[in-house]
Amino acid sequence: MKTRVLTGITTTGTPHLGNYVGAIRPAIRASQDPNNEAFFFLADYHALIKCEDPDRIARSRIEIAATWLAAGLDPERVVFYRQSDIPEIPELAWMLTCVTAKGLMNRAHAYKASVDQNRVKGEEDDDGVTMGLFSYPILMAADILIFNAQKVPVGRDQVQHLEMARDIAQRFNHLYGGIEPWFVLPEAVVDDDVATLPGLDGRKMSKSYNNTIPLFEGGPKALQSAVARIVTDSRLPGEPKDPESTQLLPIFKAFASSAQIDEFIDDLRQGMAWGDAKQRLAYTIEQELAPLRDMYANLMARPDDIEDALAIGARKAREQAGPLMARLREAVGLRNTITPIAKARSKRKKAARFVTYRDEHGQFRFKLVSSSGVELAVSLPQAEPKQSGVVMRQLQQRQEDVTVESEGADQYVVVIDEQVVAYGLPCQDPVRRDEMMELTREALSEVSDAGQ
Repeated sequence: MKTRVLTGITTTGTPHLGNYVGAIRPAIRASQDPNNEAFFFLADYHALIKCEDPDRIARSRIEIAATWLAAGLDPERVVFYRQSDIPEIPELAWMLTCVTAKGLMNRAHAYKASVDQNRVKGEEDDDGVTMGLFSYPILMAADILIFNAQKVPVGRDQVQHLEMARDIAQRFNHLYGGIEPWFVLPEAVVDDDVATLPGLDGRKMSKSYNNTIPLFEGGPKALQSAVARIVTDSRLPGEPKDPESTQLLPIFKAFASSAQIDEFIDDLRQGMAWGDAKQRLAYTIEQELAPLRDMYANLMARPDDIEDALAIGARKAREQAGPLMARLREAVGLRNTITPIAKARSKRKKAARFVTYRDEHGQFRFKLVSSSGVELAVSLPQAEPKQSGVVMRQLQQRQEDVTVESEGADQYVVVIDEQVVAYGLPCQDPVRRDEMMELTREALSEVSDAGQ
């Protein structure tokens, strides 16, 4: 079974070179691991906590999505979506809020830091503290738990929030869980080996220090200009340089081959001028960034392509989140009940059904939807709508030839005459897979009865 890994992407500001080397590039490489099922989301609800500029929020969402896509994130391989496109996330956040102790939130580092700052200034503890800031860890827990992510790459400053997500999940499981818990307990993944690039002044590259090197913004000239401003010592051309004492080297190492690094170090020791070293650094960085920058520019010129990629991700994400959310509503008592008056007005119960549609590639498909609205299976794509119609009629009229079979620990398929015609939605474990298979059989029986 694949490991489900979830990565949140902040949507404020414009990514810089340090973000690319320390977060974007390694995350994209990790997403290509066939043993991982990778989820990436733009945390635009979280951005509202810190930013009250609507134009900046809107611009940043597009820029950051374009950056990740240009850097190689494959929306066909991963689930790439905007947080705000998944309504199940805030719905789950409210359910989790209702079982989370205020005392737990009081201990959150971000909240305590705000309180400490207010006390230093002689102000009320909660001055300027919004409920968004205070309850931020609950929304983060919902981001993770709605997909039952097993691993979440985070910085050390976010480890406490992962621990809170585990506490909240355990509390919900205790209150509403049955034989099987609703949520798996996520694990924080902290990579202490992630490269941290120095900025122009030698401190960690950060927007807070105003010492960043742009990733795409401003093109090659902006990159060259920034590299030229990197602080070096006063040694003249021809004087030997100490490679280990200059911040040029760690940046160069992030983009160069081993042979190039050895040559760079040797040339510095032989007295290469700082200006020449900076030109070589800028050239080496540009070799990697130039094609990515072109892709970024193309994406920014075609925002509809970005929206299409995010729409694909949102659909895949909701296919995962929707069934779980439906079961959670049942668990907490938010069931779909029908009053006697509603029964009198209703002539018949809504039955399981097929829903036809065209996918993002223009192919024709249909979904099998239960009487309660849960998506159970999605058909294989067909070039013509009548081909989908033939398969639906076969499912209705040849019930004796239809089987629902497991495929691995977390998947199932619908089969006619030993031919797979539809795939079930991925399940978190074999127990849930078996439950969904039984629901699928019941729904197929209902559509068969309706077709007679």
